[in-house]
Amino acid sequence: MAPSNFTESFEKDLRLKNYCESSIGNYVSQVKMFLFAFKQKDSPKHISESEIKEWLLKATSINGRKHRLSALKLFYKLTVKQPMKFKYIEYPKSERKLPFPMDVSEIQGIFNACKNLKHRAIIGLLYGCGLRISEAINLKISDIDSKRMVISIIAAKGKKDRQVTLSDPLLKLLRDYFKEYKPNEFLFNGQSSIQYSERSINEFLKSYGEKAGIKRNIHAHLLRHSWATHSLESGVDISILQKLLGHNTQRSTQIYTHVSPALISKIKSPLEAIKL
Repeated sequence: MAPSNFTESFEKDLRLKNYCESSIGNYVSQVKMFLFAFKQKDSPKHISESEIKEWLLKATSINGRKHRLSALKLFYKLTVKQPMKFKYIEYPKSERKLPFPMDVSEIQGIFNACKNLKHRAIIGLLYGCGLRISEAINLKISDIDSKRMVISIIAAKGKKDRQVTLSDPLLKLLRDYFKEYKPNEFLFNGQSSIQYSERSINEFLKSYGEKAGIKRNIHAHLLRHSWATHSLESGVDISILQKLLGHNTQRSTQIYTHVSPALISKIKSPLEAIKL
């Protein structure tokens, strides 16, 4: 079996279905690993259900197993034309890990440690708007509407568009950045590319976290979690928060009601009604 022939066909099938580039890359990568594990077979059609299960179980995490299964199900449905092979292979139960947000003093510490204007603008955007890292690097200059004080997030997760609030402090920070760096097309250009990379952002966030004396790994998605938690604590309605985050259902947004220290501390214990 020549794995490259099948992965090329799979990639074409995904493009025909209008999947976004990041999803195509992830799915094709998983299928490529799968096919190389069974390259002695003459066709994916001859890989048995039990062999597929064994390969899935080699994933190091539940989420990793889910990603593998999602990719294979699509591959066998669109390209191999054997969707029924997965009739009795179900998704594993999710690991429901609560995000542990940063507090405001830690956010301030990150800004205090950061002297680079471009980095400050990126951090301000991630925390100020609760953006996913992919949304930040895909932002174009034309997406910033300073008259209406909104930022348009185009073709985000699920190919959905939405708008988020552009605050006065963020607008000033972005204007200072724009005057100095004069970006072209995309709001944040890389050193040798038209777009900044996700890896670079997470690397400098980790560095500033260490400089600020924060004892855990700081990454872009943690800033999004922190923005959502702090917005909820400040009184933003959960239905509005759902739209700003770009969640399909309120169930995803409600996780922040479980992790907010401020909200939890306001809950009165029934013991308070008892005379001790």
